Amino acid sequence: MAPPPPPPPPPPMCFPFTNRSRTRESSPLIVRTDSEKSYASSQMSENRTNRSERSDSNSHRSSQKSDNHSNRSKRSHNSTGSPNKLVRSGSCSTTRTLASDAEKLSFDSDSEVYDVPTLVKENHTKFSPHSRDDSKSALTRVDSKKSSKFGYGWGLGKAKEREREMLERSPSVDSERPPLYKSPTRTSSGSSGSKRPPFYSHDSASTLVGSAYERKINDVESIKEKVDTTARLDEIRKLMVKEKLDYYVVPSEDPHQSEYVAASDKRRSWISGFTGSAGQAIISKTAAYLVTDSRYWLQARDELDSNWHLIPGGAVDGPKDWIDWLVDRAKDSKIGIDARMISHDKATLLNAQLNQKNSKLIYPPQNFIDIVWKDKPLRSKEPVFIQSLEFTGREASTKIAEVRAWIQDQPPAVPSYSKATPTPAQMHIGTLITSLSSIAWLLNLRGSDIPFNPLFYAYLFISLDRVVLFLDSVKLTDEVEDHLYALNVERKDYNDIWAFLRRRDWGEGKVIISPETSYAISLMLTHFRYTVMPSFIDNIKAIKNEVELEGLRRAYLRDGAAYVRWLAWLEHKIQQGYDITEYEAAWRLTEYRRQNKHYWGLAYENISASGPNAALPHYSPTKSGARMIDRDTPYLNDSGGQYRDGTCDTTRTVHFGRPSVDQSEAYTRVLQGHIAIDSAVFPEGTTGSQLDVLARRALWKDGLNYMHGTGHGFGSFLNVHEGPHGFSSSVPLVPGHVITNEPGFYFEGRWGMRIESALAIRRVKTKGEFNGDVWLGFERLTCVPIQTRMVKESMLTKEEKQWLKDHNKKCLERLESLLKDDKRALKWLKRESERGIGVAAPGPGGITIDWD
Repeated sequence: MAPPPPPPPPPPMCFPFTNRSRTRESSPLIVRTDSEKSYASSQMSENRTNRSERSDSNSHRSSQKSDNHSNRSKRSHNSTGSPNKLVRSGSCSTTRTLASDAEKLSFDSDSEVYDVPTLVKENHTKFSPHSRDDSKSALTRVDSKKSSKFGYGWGLGKAKEREREMLERSPSVDSERPPLYKSPTRTSSGSSGSKRPPFYSHDSASTLVGSAYERKINDVESIKEKVDTTARLDEIRKLMVKEKLDYYVVPSEDPHQSEYVAASDKRRSWISGFTGSAGQAIISKTAAYLVTDSRYWLQARDELDSNWHLIPGGAVDGPKDWIDWLVDRAKDSKIGIDARMISHDKATLLNAQLNQKNSKLIYPPQNFIDIVWKDKPLRSKEPVFIQSLEFTGREASTKIAEVRAWIQDQPPAVPSYSKATPTPAQMHIGTLITSLSSIAWLLNLRGSDIPFNPLFYAYLFISLDRVVLFLDSVKLTDEVEDHLYALNVERKDYNDIWAFLRRRDWGEGKVIISPETSYAISLMLTHFRYTVMPSFIDNIKAIKNEVELEGLRRAYLRDGAAYVRWLAWLEHKIQQGYDITEYEAAWRLTEYRRQNKHYWGLAYENISASGPNAALPHYSPTKSGARMIDRDTPYLNDSGGQYRDGTCDTTRTVHFGRPSVDQSEAYTRVLQGHIAIDSAVFPEGTTGSQLDVLARRALWKDGLNYMHGTGHGFGSFLNVHEGPHGFSSSVPLVPGHVITNEPGFYFEGRWGMRIESALAIRRVKTKGEFNGDVWLGFERLTCVPIQTRMVKESMLTKEEKQWLKDHNKKCLERLESLLKDDKRALKWLKRESERGIGVAAPGPGGITIDWD
């Protein structure tokens, strides 16, 4: 069905624009001269005295002034009763912001005040290539040519006038403001038939001052365009001819099989132009293919150029994954791949299937992308730092001892039919760890080599009498060196791992590796010298100790408070009539999180999506391409902070208007799935995959579904995605596991929704206690209210209604003390905890009233 119509304009009596032209022309942003600024300063006290007398006529007077844009720059301040107003620039740019009261250098909302580092005055000048006295530096206002007699964001009365007067009291910042970024014109998020003028997202930035403002203005990006990969593919094919290859595969992973990779390892992204975190590029002699799962199908179609063909992995009647697709096509083929970029288990599986097609994998000595990619970024040299005992709950020495005990418990690798005494070569003497998160967890160290993940590039070898860390010396500090010395850890350079394996420095015996170890290591060891076993460290790392669980509880409380502050700010601004972009909303949430204790950074790239963008599960807005948050469709925000005491991952979907029937019904089904997982009680031995159906059952009733997993494990100041458990995994859930609960629904091209909370598995008492104390349930860590506006009350059971009310009230109880200094956020939180379910039905004549 067609999208719902835009909301009706406000009544005429609220906006007295009697002399307003129906078409608003472009006008220059007025830049005051030094004399005008001096005059404005001298008139400040007089302005305060007369402000109350002017308040009734300000809105009308500003609309009359809009007809004289072209003459403003020539008008002297002596010709009017008050100095010239500073006119804000158009809303199409997500970065044009004017700081209010910027000399204060703080980040504040109605009542909360956060101290931020004071900017050094000289720092401003380095961004300004031109003097502000230069008349050519005046910015041009970019407005929509469409206008209307009525419009949100105009005639906002005293609140708006106070903001403008605050702007005039900031001449020192205005005179040194860095050049502002101009983004291309963007279609407004409202319906195409709306005559509403564009909203002014930059007005909402008036609280971004000091270092927060500098961070935002410096987040400069180039206009994102499709990459022309023709020349790159030609170079790759020349190398393929030399090696006599029929295909060349470029995986997304790095040598450690990481999900998120550093800029220097984004080879698949560079060759294809596709920036999603999952997918494989496969290049043939005449064509190029990208295989990715359903999370990225729409994104891939937007980003790939005409050289590439999208292969939707997991589609009905389609290939399951890239291996399935490649095996189906390969016949008498030679397929090249960098052996470091494919795991042992995938390479073994692929080789076995290719042999049946008289095909095989070839491992060129150099990565083709590294040869062609001339301006490839260098690997990070950021130092490693210690994660202290107050956050880890365990000394690194006890973890190493546990790994050694596990090695000793492994039986020798002898054939089942052999009766002979095991030889030293068949004994397991150590393990090689290649997972970056496992190395960081085991040694109680963290780093900054990979965006959003506090990890560092290294390999770790542990034997019964020796520990060797392969880490470049440039990354060591004195403190870390002392830490490693206390653990009796040897250090070698990162690339020395290959010589170490080739020489077999550990002597006789077999090395245990995990299935995720790169195939290059398997080839170097040869199958006589290694045994493949599931990662022991991944299993023990996933079970959080009490210190880690308590740290996660604290982190989620602080993160929840920041999320509530932000939701209150966002709703307040939108109700005032400001137009906020997806990018601006995400940026503001990050700034609120930045004020939290133990904040380190984001846990992953912000997912901030409105309208059709919300139908892309992994969409992330850019500064130049962000959409305005509209009032006709749900707005989805999936984000989280990395804190020293925990990794957070939260998703909430909200609506700022009146949701349609389809939206309410779908959201209610998603909520029912969310509640079903959260309320589940199950016996020991139950796997996540066995519970997955609970999240989908309500959606299936209406023939709805989602194509991603229902939830995943996450780390303690580590990766936001952590295994081996999850709702798609066959690993049994045990107390200490933490997992996300995130069902959703996505209406392609229209809107999307998802609700995500973090859970910890715990023991629960049941009435029957059948088989004893073996029953498990979930403890909810996330503390952010769930909006009830989109919920259709008649679809909920009595128990589901009570769960929703209890959750929102519990959020108030737990967050109230953290929000006591923020009146706006506390008022918003109290309202949400007391709000009824759904919205009032339209009255006679279709009139609707929302009492907020």
